[in-house]
This record gives sequence, C-alpha cells and structure tokens, in this order.
Amino acid sequence: MDLTIKIKEGLGEIRFAMPVESVHALLGEANEAESIYNAVDEPTTVLHYKEQGLTMFFEGGEPCLQCIDICNEGTTLFGKEIFNLDEQEITQLMVANNYLEQDMETEDWGEKRISFYDANIDFYFEEGELVSVSIGK
Repeated sequence: MDLTIKIKEGLGEIRFAMPVESVHALLGEANEAESIYNAVDEPTTVLHYKEQGLTMFFEGGEPCLQCIDICNEGTTLFGKEIFNLDEQEITQLMVANNYLEQDMETEDWGEKRISFYDANIDFYFEEGELVSVSIGK
C-alpha cells in the first residue's frame, strides 16, 4: 500500500472527497466503524483500519472523506519516512517545502501538536517521538 502523504489531496491512492464505497474498494472493509455527531448534529462516519494504522473521517449528506489520521511507520512525506524524524526535522522538512504557517500546542491529553495550517496537517508527539499525523483537504 502506498503511504505517501499528498498535501491537501490524500494518502497514496486515497483521495479526499472519496465516498466510503471507494475507500472500501481500495482498503477493504474497516475493522471498526462508528458514527459521531458534531455540535449541530451532523453525522461523521469514522472507519478504523487497524492493520494499516489509518482512521478515516467522512462527513456530509452523502459522506465523503475529509480527514485521515495516520499511525503507520511506513508513511512518507516529501520522500522522507516521517515517523523516523524528530520534531525539528519535521519542521525543517515542512519549511523546506514552503509550508511556513505553523503553530504548536500541548493537547489536554498530553501530546504535543505541531500544525501547519497552509498544508492542513497536524503532527502529534509523545516524549519527542511522532505518534500520529492528521491530514485534511
């Protein structure tokens, strides 16, 4: 499986705005599926692919892919395996590729988040190690 992050496009062959059925065609059935609701009671379908280390979020009247959470060490970004990089190396990689608008915050649950808003990407760290990446369109 291709685990190349394509900024604002998707991951490998998986593209944002794909319907659930198209993702199933690429990845098969999810290990777990759930529905959650936002503040205005709009449903979000969440598909967990545990073996691949992926969680997909689908929103809208005809649900389409909006966000992917990635916890797979084989993931690449700009030709680098990002789970082998530390915070400074990831920041340097993003800046070298002209993504400059960044923010850092420690989440309530303890993970440090580094966000690059112009790329719609968040990197989450525990004790200096990358534990997950969240990408959106």
